[in-house]
Amino acid sequence: MALLQISEPGQSTAPHLHRLAVGIDLGTTNSLVASVRSGIADTLADGEGRHLLPSVVRYLKGADPVVGDVALAAAADDPLNTIASVKRIMGRGIDDVKTLGGTLPYEFAPGESGMPRICTAAGLYSPVEVSAEILRSLKRRAEASLGGDLSGVVITVPAYFDDSQRQATKDAGRLAGLPVLRLLNEPTAAAVAYGLDRKAEGVFAIYDLGGGTFDISILRLNRGVFEVLATAGDSALGGDDMDHAIADWMLRQAGVGVSGDPHGARRALRDARAAKHVLSQSAQAAVCVTRPDGSVWHGTLARAEFDALVNPIIERTVAPCRRVMRDAAITAADISEVVLVGGSTRMPRVRERAATIFCRTPLTDIDPDRVVAIGAAIQADILIGNKPSDEMLLLDVIPLSLGIEIMGGMVEKIIARNSTIPIAKAQDFTTFKDGQTAMAIHVVQGDRELVSDCRSLARFELRGIPPMVAGAGRIRVTFQIDADGLLSVSAQEQTSGAASSVVVKPSYGLSDAEIERMLRDSIVHAREDNDARNLREQQVDADRVVAALESALAADGDALLSAAERLEIEHKLSLLRSVRDGTDVACIRDGIDTLDRATREFAARRMDAGIRKALSGHRLDEFG
Repeated sequence: MALLQISEPGQSTAPHLHRLAVGIDLGTTNSLVASVRSGIADTLADGEGRHLLPSVVRYLKGADPVVGDVALAAAADDPLNTIASVKRIMGRGIDDVKTLGGTLPYEFAPGESGMPRICTAAGLYSPVEVSAEILRSLKRRAEASLGGDLSGVVITVPAYFDDSQRQATKDAGRLAGLPVLRLLNEPTAAAVAYGLDRKAEGVFAIYDLGGGTFDISILRLNRGVFEVLATAGDSALGGDDMDHAIADWMLRQAGVGVSGDPHGARRALRDARAAKHVLSQSAQAAVCVTRPDGSVWHGTLARAEFDALVNPIIERTVAPCRRVMRDAAITAADISEVVLVGGSTRMPRVRERAATIFCRTPLTDIDPDRVVAIGAAIQADILIGNKPSDEMLLLDVIPLSLGIEIMGGMVEKIIARNSTIPIAKAQDFTTFKDGQTAMAIHVVQGDRELVSDCRSLARFELRGIPPMVAGAGRIRVTFQIDADGLLSVSAQEQTSGAASSVVVKPSYGLSDAEIERMLRDSIVHAREDNDARNLREQQVDADRVVAALESALAADGDALLSAAERLEIEHKLSLLRSVRDGTDVACIRDGIDTLDRATREFAARRMDAGIRKALSGHRLDEFG
């Protein structure tokens, strides 16, 4: 049920409907969901009080996917079916994924439109489908916490995500059944969370180093308007790379090769991540490696050695930082504040390096793991209409130039890198041959001069051009980018009006047909899914009842029950155990009810015994 919000003093006295909106940080290592409640934005916890959801999904044959901590616990023992760091392969083609093969233990198969599929015991799954499982889990958490269906969601993406990666993220949101309002660049979300929009003006650097991606953005803030001046980064750089560097060092110290014991290597990777977390707070961390022969190597990783291992990775953030300042036409002295985002920025060495790059101590007031989700929640609250008087405006930019292929295999850029979005821009082209009646248009992304060095986004044809001598035709090509950074391209011949267009669906995203099929499947199987959920809930209730009764019998069974009574209860308990693993929900429920009736007298005797024990040694007037 949607929440009703009471108006503030001075506003309309009638309560208005508060629409439920959330922000989601879909991270490489962990994901979070946040919302604005009572004017305060904060992340939402699960039933056990955990805010971070590990971005890990485990697939098992004949069972529903498992997401989060339970899946993470199985990553070392079942790596081929436990998918982690899927964000690193979002929007990438099969050839791109092969270049990451050294850091990904999964088996891949080519899918439709060149999109890779991950081979698991439960079948083949695309990165989009894996991400959708994570988003579904966050959706369930949000709806349980807020008490209703979501009206709008803002999902964050790295600023340096290209069109393919953005489209894949949006597809994952649609597949998860989320009403996606927009995609928001993570650095911009961080700036919103810090309330930088409340400052009259200033230039800010957002240094975002997460588990698998690095972004650096320069924002100018002027009276509530966020303008991203420039952005740069690396969509395959982050804490995961540091984990691998530490794990490799541990294996070398133990005299173990990665190829010789892949299971041990995966275990070392898990232990390396734990050591990294320890070294963010302590001067050294104890590490160990189990060798193939069962012997265990024990060692200590000191902070100095740790810094030496990760320094080359941290140094890879320097060049993008310098480039982004150059693109924004500023120097470090022009920057008012530096904001750190992402779990990897907890590391002292990262904070030191960021401080030296920008010549100032970074802001670290907000938990770097939560800051992006909080900013996204604030933006979602505004976009859904809960703050009609808010005038905050976000002006993001595109990270890479967009253009088309011209003769000679060259690129003519139509929208330049770091252009503010949303944007529409047109350019006129002409025919190459006499009598040419059609034109093939190849849309590419990148800042290199040759098509072969850029990423192909889409191809389409313009037909119906009147036959003219070469160079006489006038074809206007228009590029339009929406607020999410997604592209559509159109072409029109100016004399005849012949036109053609394409909404760029990257070859690595899901097709509309695939999304429709997956959504249709979810509807077709809704009854089955609901039945399976009911069964599992009933089994959990049975387990709870069995455990409670076993404990009570162990404590008071001999003292409060006759032999015949105990035998009868244990018989009913045995019956419940026998039906618990079945598939008949009604049978399990009847077993619980039957056991409940058989134990009511026992429960009453235990309560009486407890009261007598509490009153023993006391007078009645003491309780007056």
